[in-house]
Amino acid sequence: MKSEYLGKPLAKDYLNRKLSGVCAGIAAHYGQPTWLVRAATIGFGLFFPAAAIFGYLLAVILMPTKRY
Repeated sequence: MKSEYLGKPLAKDYLNRKLSGVCAGIAAHYGQPTWLVRAATIGFGLFFPAAAIFGYLLAVILMPTKRY
């Protein structure tokens, strides 16, 4: 049986990107403002820089790009 995904897919947002679109894609998926996700990413990066950089680079590689 084939199932359909009814929500927004988790993908990088090509149009609203600053660097690669990861934060904009996460914000669109969860319905949050983009500035809030970017601020949370920067805040996390201040306390855990290695984990933040590794997680961001992993998301850049693994998340598909959504082109409109």
